[in-house]
Amino acid sequence: MTALAGVRVLDLTRFLAGPFCTAILADLGAEVIKVEAPRGGDEGRYGYPSADGVPVAFLALNRNKKGITLDVRHDEGRQLLRRLLAHVDVLAENFAGGTLASWGLAPDDLCREHPRLIVASLSGFGQTGPWSSRPSYDIVAQAAGGFMSITGFPDTPPTRGGGSLGDFVAGLYGAIGILAALAARSRTGTGQAVDVSSQDAMFSLLDNWPTIHAATGRRPGRVGNRHLATAPYDAYRARDGWVVIAVATNRIFRRLATAIGRPELGEDPRFRGAAARLEHSAEVNDLVGHWVAGQSVAEVMDALGPEGAHVPCAPVYGVDQLVAHPQLLARDMLVRLPHPKLGELLIPGVVPKLSGTPGTVHRPGPDLGEHNTEVYEGLLGLERPQVDALRTAGVI
Repeated sequence: MTALAGVRVLDLTRFLAGPFCTAILADLGAEVIKVEAPRGGDEGRYGYPSADGVPVAFLALNRNKKGITLDVRHDEGRQLLRRLLAHVDVLAENFAGGTLASWGLAPDDLCREHPRLIVASLSGFGQTGPWSSRPSYDIVAQAAGGFMSITGFPDTPPTRGGGSLGDFVAGLYGAIGILAALAARSRTGTGQAVDVSSQDAMFSLLDNWPTIHAATGRRPGRVGNRHLATAPYDAYRARDGWVVIAVATNRIFRRLATAIGRPELGEDPRFRGAAARLEHSAEVNDLVGHWVAGQSVAEVMDALGPEGAHVPCAPVYGVDQLVAHPQLLARDMLVRLPHPKLGELLIPGVVPKLSGTPGTVHRPGPDLGEHNTEVYEGLLGLERPQVDALRTAGVI
């Protein structure tokens, strides 16, 4: 049995943050019913490169889910939604703040109507506050949350974190909030509203700088791949690629110095202690960088890896290397599912490994409306003519 077996989620989310949140729940065993607009469906079906016309990113992001169509902007669609809520534990949505309320579906009202229901809302700026109704995308969340101000190199503009970090982090917080609400409900018997703001999520990742600034007045600078508290800590170019090396203690630095043929550096007063190395970070990084430049990536790993100096380090892998990486393979993070058109589809595996109730990835995302019959006839008990009429009217 999986950890969330018996939990049913009605998923109104679209594109990225919300679908990632509900994918985590589906990975852990929840039955997730994804709701899409009858015409076109989730924008995520079209926002990424496809393979032979197949929306592979959508299929990966919406793995393990069932799919129905429903137009919640339609009065009859909202009536169907209310009927479905009696059969689910969680309603998840990621419209702009206040959208559900504008449709007469305010989260607090839904929770009062269905006392055990959890309503999770993911939005750019949350459901409260002067910015709550503002639309947002990943880069907006990264800027508004302060993350871009500390990302990039000193002589470059503020930089967005690679990948849609603002969306994925909000999705993670959404899953955490839902799991916490489910745990609370198991004690109290009552659901609640969960409100996640992408700005809040990114603000929480600022490496404690809000606290440091409030206490000292200092502001963080952009330092690229380096660290504001230790050195050497950077990405270095080898003959055939890039590696990262991270040193946080004197012991590790001495091992590194010996491995690069400069054991005397470990006793050099300029580099003894994190504060001294940080003060001379340009010099210590140049010394390490010069050594790395004369090596291949494999030679660096041999010298510094577990069989060598045991210094924290790694190649900078591309996705072409990661899809065959032995560590990811060993941890079941590369799942290959059959696909009728492509033959197979590679999907990332389940991240949290539960020993007693492990999650699983067992099917790609659904076709548009794939499970309409199962849900509307099987779950709600509608007759086939009713379903056909709803389809003709554009409600489903």
